[in-house]
Amino acid sequence: MGPTWRRPGRVRLALCFAGFLLSVYSLHVKAARARDRDYRALCDVGTAISCSRVFASRWGRGFGLVEQVLGADSILNQSNSVFGCIFYSLQLLLGCVQGRWASVLLLLTSLMSLIGTVYLAWILFFVLYDFCIVCVATYAINVGLTLLSFRLVQEPQSKAKRH
Repeated sequence: MGPTWRRPGRVRLALCFAGFLLSVYSLHVKAARARDRDYRALCDVGTAISCSRVFASRWGRGFGLVEQVLGADSILNQSNSVFGCIFYSLQLLLGCVQGRWASVLLLLTSLMSLIGTVYLAWILFFVLYDFCIVCVATYAINVGLTLLSFRLVQEPQSKAKRH
């Protein structure tokens, strides 16, 4: 028997959509900055509030870890924004699938994103000494998705089927 589909809910839909858009925007900022070093993104408010500086840092690709472990040429050494696009798409897709396994997978991927969020927030504030509006917004979105996933996994299975 195949998966049963459901609506993901307005909040999950809005959070996934916002996260995906922010990820695409950060990809745009990185590409524009690579073409033109004088490019100033909307999220570059000042010297201490600069998203393009954060995106261009070594932690902006593969979380700053993939290059050290697998090398700069690894296919996994992508911009964090690529992982964001994949994550938010997966969250939305899994949010549409009804079943205990989907709820558990939603929670596990949300928790993984929360670990990445804490790690990148620590890098942002205590290593780069910067403030990235786009980054902080995605951190908030990740926390929201994790809370939704906790709620979903705690619902009784019969209640989850009615949604």
